[in-house]
Amino acid sequence: MSQKGHKRRLRPKHKILAAMSALVLGGGGVVLVSQGAFAGQNSRSAPVTATIDCPDVGDKLDNVPDQARKEVDANLAQLDTQVADAYKQLSSGQAKSKTLLGGLKQQRDKTITDLSDTLGKAGQKPAGLQGLSGCVMKEAAAADPADEAAADNGAQGAAKQSAPQQQQQQQQAKGGPARSDFVNIGTVKPNVRKPAARGGASTGSFAVQCGRNENGHFNPDNVIVAPGVSNGAHHMHDYVGNKTTDAFSTNNSLAQSGTTCTNGDQSTYYWPVLRLRDGKAEKDAKAPGGGQDANIGTILKPKQVTIEFKGSPVSKVAAMPRFMRIITGDAKALTNGNANANASWSCTGFENRQLKDKYPVCPKGSDVVRTFNFQSCWDGKNIDSANHRTHVAFADNNGNCKQGFKAIPQLVQRIVYSVPPGSRFAVDSFPEQLHKPVTDHGDFINVMSNGLMAGAVRCINDGRACR
Repeated sequence: MSQKGHKRRLRPKHKILAAMSALVLGGGGVVLVSQGAFAGQNSRSAPVTATIDCPDVGDKLDNVPDQARKEVDANLAQLDTQVADAYKQLSSGQAKSKTLLGGLKQQRDKTITDLSDTLGKAGQKPAGLQGLSGCVMKEAAAADPADEAAADNGAQGAAKQSAPQQQQQQQQAKGGPARSDFVNIGTVKPNVRKPAARGGASTGSFAVQCGRNENGHFNPDNVIVAPGVSNGAHHMHDYVGNKTTDAFSTNNSLAQSGTTCTNGDQSTYYWPVLRLRDGKAEKDAKAPGGGQDANIGTILKPKQVTIEFKGSPVSKVAAMPRFMRIITGDAKALTNGNANANASWSCTGFENRQLKDKYPVCPKGSDVVRTFNFQSCWDGKNIDSANHRTHVAFADNNGNCKQGFKAIPQLVQRIVYSVPPGSRFAVDSFPEQLHKPVTDHGDFINVMSNGLMAGAVRCINDGRACR
């Protein structure tokens, strides 16, 4: 953070955060403060802000009995809502430093106690969950005030709004991405490495044509993580494939649904929408998952969506079971860290350069690309797991699955967007995740018929490219 030759001693990180918390919360709202205010630099440094960092309780659960799952999922969704609501108080100026984190801890204490009691009644009460109720303030790069002002002006000029509506729109814009979240793709060195195929590899592929969400299938639900909970994601999802997927879908309803896929694949493929930070009011500007959760601006329709299943470089693949759930990436990676992050951002013509924690700035004539490479190893038993992660795994750098896991067709989703030159854009996120690129993620429920899956496996294992 300091410049070369700068002799003033930097304050320890925890003191910086303490100072920031006082500045941010003491006046009752999120204040954009330059990093120099914390480290003795000049005021022209990049601005920082604060967000709320809470332990991810769901990620710590490795065993939830079926009879307890519904109530546990509801408790986990409530924890997400509590954090989102606390961040809204912070960003809207309603929070006070002495009460925000204390009140949030009290709420989380009760919900975690209820969750633990539910697991205890099912014979699986875990230890240590109560220690996860406390939250802290986390420093993060803030949107540049000039960018936010432009978004505010765009909102006022693009729609006829009352003064309260304009004020609300301006407050919601403050959670936008920072200038430091963007990088010119031309400055990134090639970084994609693919293991070479060995004897016994499955070199084929199976492509599925499901369109670009021409049906306008959007909702802020997440049936995998928060089944039965409306707005369980607190951000808007874009869907292709299964036509009826929402928070209340069941295996039976998914199996009875129509699909946008041309080969009859009823699987559910979904991801957070990408928006231009143009200040314009979308249809969801006043709705949960949209403006109510600080997700604003014009939703970008994909230019192209490619869904493909690929093989293993070291072995044949086994069929996925019907109704298997897989999540790739981490929607809370800003606060959780990068351990489960799997974002891949790039530009057409530059896809040997993939970014995890930056948005790409693409040259003229090149489009923004999001790629989701899903986990390709399965434990051979479970269609889901308590934390929605441990039943599947990534292969190692040589393409091998860890002991006890077998190779399955690897889902690769590639989504291309035409972004106007010079435009700021951002992925939808939980409010406290500040639309950071590292939080990007994809979700999949396999609803292929057994026959269709078997055909896909044959194509892949035989080395054929099937569509």
